[in-house]
Amino acid sequence: MAQDSPQRAYRAACPGCGAPVQFRSAQSTHAVCEYCQSTVVRQGEVLARVGKMAELFDDHSLLQLGASGKFGGMGFVLVGRLQYKSANGVWTEWEAVQDDGQPASLSEDNGAYVYARPRQVQRDIPSAERFRLGATTAIDGRSYTVTSNAEVQLLSAQGELPRLPPLGTPFPMVELRSQGDTTAGQPPGVLTLDYGPTLGGQPVAVSLGTSVLLDDLQMVGIKAESAKDEKGRQFSCPACGAPVSVDLGSTRRLTCASCHSLIDLGTGVGAEVVAARQTEPVEPVIALGKVGKLQGQSWQIVGFQHRMGTEPDDPDEQFGWSEYLLYNAKRGFQFLVDAEDGWSLVKPTTGSPVLAKGGGSASYLGTTYQLQYAYRAETTYVAGEFYWPVERGHKTFNRDFAHGNNLLSQEETAKEITWSSGAKMRAETVAAAFGLKDQQALLARADAMPTSQLGFKGLLMVIVLLVVIVLLLSWLSKDDECDPRVQNCSTSVRSSGGSWGGYSSGGSHK
Repeated sequence: MAQDSPQRAYRAACPGCGAPVQFRSAQSTHAVCEYCQSTVVRQGEVLARVGKMAELFDDHSLLQLGASGKFGGMGFVLVGRLQYKSANGVWTEWEAVQDDGQPASLSEDNGAYVYARPRQVQRDIPSAERFRLGATTAIDGRSYTVTSNAEVQLLSAQGELPRLPPLGTPFPMVELRSQGDTTAGQPPGVLTLDYGPTLGGQPVAVSLGTSVLLDDLQMVGIKAESAKDEKGRQFSCPACGAPVSVDLGSTRRLTCASCHSLIDLGTGVGAEVVAARQTEPVEPVIALGKVGKLQGQSWQIVGFQHRMGTEPDDPDEQFGWSEYLLYNAKRGFQFLVDAEDGWSLVKPTTGSPVLAKGGGSASYLGTTYQLQYAYRAETTYVAGEFYWPVERGHKTFNRDFAHGNNLLSQEETAKEITWSSGAKMRAETVAAAFGLKDQQALLARADAMPTSQLGFKGLLMVIVLLVVIVLLLSWLSKDDECDPRVQNCSTSVRSSGGSWGGYSSGGSHK
């Protein structure tokens, strides 16, 4: 299973400490000594020490150097790791060498993974500032949407690497996504334009990636679990001093259980941590840490956030909803959304749907979704652990689309556009999944069956119920007893209570 490469391995002593340093790939130019963290560059048959590499941020990924797998029938082995940081958070890119000697990478992508290989394009790539967020462009006959344009910097590295950007020096990275074509067997793709230093003096490194599951890659040599190191992953809350432990391997932010402060772990535990106090704590209906079985897989609730939406032209029209972050060690993350019209299960898309002119509809994987709502959203409270730098007060502009029970959502900030897709879910399903059948009434929402299945009497009951809801909401608005900052409520009847995407700037692939 891809343990041996046909390429000749090269070994030499580290110039810093004398420990052996190995290069599996003929295209690797740099390596980081695992013993003294010296950064070494390969110059023919000689290694030269060029500096010291920063310690890795321990992300507790299931992946590790030496792990191997197959993609498209081609074996590969992981030989290096790069950790990057941008305004959207911290992510890891695992460098790989294939059985044919060519480089590849396995990167984090919104809580999942993308397998990417270098791509030669037929056109000159413009400068990064030419790519406007949300714009579409054609590259080699394939249409892409610009979904991210950010300044990134290298935090640390490990193993052997085909290139090594200067540590801590910002450089542009642009991400474009395609929606794919199911009829042509073309999956959604992620095209990354890396404006950092490249091999051969090329101005831009281009790679094209596809969404993958670790199980589908037939990975061998990965860790058995994403586990924390109790000693290294426990510290005192910088706000109140209470003990705080990190349970989720890829945590970037979490909340203190004692004072509800939001703590930033972007630089790692033991370095400076930033805490922001939160008032008005919101209690999730489903407890953090609860494990449920959805779509045949076990998912643990590791994070919770409450969000509030307002109509662009009517600031008095407000509504609230909640989002639960679900985690599975091999499948990544998805979201369970609790809105006023019911529950839904969604996850970020790898590709980018195509937004129609005027924004009235969006198409993805051969399906057209109609716009239901457009609104501004703000995070009002967070609890638990998150793989992106979520924060209270974070704002996005959202569009919700639907096609029957299938849902599509777009969230936009100044630097990034993210899409999520999923489907509605009945309260009974949620209750059964998390062993809450005795509390099913607490989970009930306005997710009644389609009116076509109700008959005349059932339809009449729905109409009466809607009238009662209107009167009740009118009464609540007069007494100002429903606070959308901490409750799922609205000052008017609305068929959806929030972002079906369930995703708030979770960080791009790059």
